[in-house]
Amino acid sequence: VQLQASGGGLVQAGGSLRLSCAASGRTFSRDTMGWFRQAPGKEREFVAAISWSGGTTYYADSVKGRFTISGDNAKNAVYLQMNSLKREDTAVYYCAATTNIFLRGKDYYSPGNYDYWGQGTQVTVSS
Repeated sequence: VQLQASGGGLVQAGGSLRLSCAASGRTFSRDTMGWFRQAPGKEREFVAAISWSGGTTYYADSVKGRFTISGDNAKNAVYLQMNSLKREDTAVYYCAATTNIFLRGKDYYSPGNYDYWGQGTQVTVSS
């Protein structure tokens, strides 16, 4: 199983980026996929997640209203549209997938509940 994240780059504050995560080796149609990020010297933190089964989305408070997670079942892919980027959004962004169907709500915020991880893509926001 592979998750391949892409779309990172350097952008000015206030700008936008769209991250993509392509999955192969497994169909995640009944799983939940998420995005996490990790800045230098900090722990990996939850950004957003989407539950395929019901299309329910979850967001960290720090990105609500600015980021949008979406998925394409046919392409086995998940996306993260990031608008109004801030310097504090600078981090390596990881996509992840969990097969645990018993997770609810803030369970999705914990990196330990995810089974598969992509390699990460760097997002740098300059002032």
